[in-house]
Amino acid sequence: MAPPQGQMRPGRQLAVLGFIFVVLYLLVFFAGANGSFKDRLEPKLGLDLIGGTRMTLEATNSVDGKPPTAENLEEARQIIENRVNGLGVAEAEVVTEGNRNIVISLPGENRNLDEVGSAAELRFRKVLKAADGSGTIAAPPAATPTPSGSAVPTPSGGATPTPSGSGAPKATSSPSGGQGGMAPASPSATPTPSASASPSAATPSASAEPVPASIEEQRKAVEQKVGAAAWQAANGLQAPADLTADPSLADKLKPFGTLSPQEVAVLPAQMQFNVPTIGCPTQLDKRPPASISDPKQQVVACEGGASKYLLDQAKVLGTDVDDADAVLDQTNAWVVSLDFTGDGQSKWTALTRESFNNEGQACDATALGQDGKCRVAVVLDNEIVSSPEIQGVLTGNSQITGNFNQKDASALAGQLRYGALPVTFEPQESQNVTATLGASHLRAGLLAAGIGMLLVIIYSFFYYRLLGSVIFLSLILSALLVFGALVVLGRQIGFTLTLAGIAGMIVSLGVAADSFVIYFERLKDEIREGRSPRSAVPRAWIRARRTIISANAITLLSAVVLYVVSVGTVKGFAFALGLATVLDLVVVFLFRHPIMTMFARTRAFLSPRVSGLGRALPARNQPTQQPRNPRAKEA
Repeated sequence: MAPPQGQMRPGRQLAVLGFIFVVLYLLVFFAGANGSFKDRLEPKLGLDLIGGTRMTLEATNSVDGKPPTAENLEEARQIIENRVNGLGVAEAEVVTEGNRNIVISLPGENRNLDEVGSAAELRFRKVLKAADGSGTIAAPPAATPTPSGSAVPTPSGGATPTPSGSGAPKATSSPSGGQGGMAPASPSATPTPSASASPSAATPSASAEPVPASIEEQRKAVEQKVGAAAWQAANGLQAPADLTADPSLADKLKPFGTLSPQEVAVLPAQMQFNVPTIGCPTQLDKRPPASISDPKQQVVACEGGASKYLLDQAKVLGTDVDDADAVLDQTNAWVVSLDFTGDGQSKWTALTRESFNNEGQACDATALGQDGKCRVAVVLDNEIVSSPEIQGVLTGNSQITGNFNQKDASALAGQLRYGALPVTFEPQESQNVTATLGASHLRAGLLAAGIGMLLVIIYSFFYYRLLGSVIFLSLILSALLVFGALVVLGRQIGFTLTLAGIAGMIVSLGVAADSFVIYFERLKDEIREGRSPRSAVPRAWIRARRTIISANAITLLSAVVLYVVSVGTVKGFAFALGLATVLDLVVVFLFRHPIMTMFARTRAFLSPRVSGLGRALPARNQPTQQPRNPRAKEA
């Protein structure tokens, strides 16, 4: 009987399989590979196999000290898990512990997990005033005149505070939309405004700030620590203290330089800004998380550790950002592109218009940029990322640009994309954990798998004989494909192999064994029905193919559903099961069927003792006996 029409030549299918192997192992050895030959063949292993890093985050609340609600703690856990998993399928474990703590476990020792626990509260605040943030008291040179504190900017920009450097980040309008742009303030000398300068109309007095009772109690404790004279002198300042006009202020305000960052955080914003002994490096930059998170209050923040700014209320928040991505701009530099929501875009346009026109002369001369326009500070948690000068009304999306590398830009974009944490955290401990137990389990599991595979191969050769070699070679090829895929996926998407993943791959061997039995038994049935071995192979494949595809499809669908609805290591089990099932189908179509077609053309295949077809061939070769026609007895 002639083979069915449209049958593919086995050589072509085997060539396709060989091409897949060549491409896969080129990726293994050259795509992002470093180190020795052995290092390039190592897959990325999980926490239970090689150990890793474990960090405990404790929820803090700078207002009342009470633990967060269970809902807020669970929401924070999900956001942190999304941030970690945003780095790839990394089998991270993020669990709550008690009513305050979240424990993060990640494969690999000495991992830096500080960023995943940051609040990532984004605020856009207009810069109202600027002052020296060094925290030191030094008499200025006698020949240096002090600025008048006038609201009119000088053409030279001499009243502009010193930014973090010429390479400081700046926000600009994206090429896709918007009018005008944003430029960083030009470097200049640090101003020393006079104490008699009138405050901005938009700046309320420090005593007008409504504060919770617990904060008021902490302020009283700080007042007792610095003394009544120092507190009264600081509370009476309406602008940064001019020590040249009143040298006695230096001694009065000196106790504020001994305050801890936690104590400085409870002071009114005006006091933090006006007292020169309160500096950026040791106090303002180290305040507890969420110290300046209230969008309805004016706050003080630093840029570059040298300049401190009095910032207006936050007119645009992180919740107004719809999406954030790390991209390369036209100069091939990494930037964070911001896409605002509909309402957020309106707020952003209004803020840039207000800053560009300096409405109400809210921005002091010390806070203006080199073109005499207000600046807007991009504040992330307690830090100023950049404070660009607004050079036009922006009606489109914008970018945060600066000296970012890909890692920094991606981390910032991920924090903004997944949202701010509803609870602030402080790292409590970070430690490396070993995988002694996991390693012993791995050895035991691999030993059991090896013994099982050996028994399967022995039984295959005993029962199927020549066909057992097809089973053996198919399993070897599947293992090589799975191993190469694990190495490549570990580098590209961060997939880590755990004990659960190994279990998923072992389970997939059962599906592969079923497909062998279905195909070979169907082949025997075709031969018993009188077909030759050469014609029986393609017909058996056609009839068994649907069953094989259905079985693998059900397994793959189960793996997908399990991956979607599960968490933690169960995801690794489902991912490994699905991966091994897909690669088994590749081996079935590109190796098992074509190699059987080639075997069917050999003489050994026709021998029952060699081929393993058992009694199928003798039954076919046995001559058919003609039935007797019994005579009818005569009556």
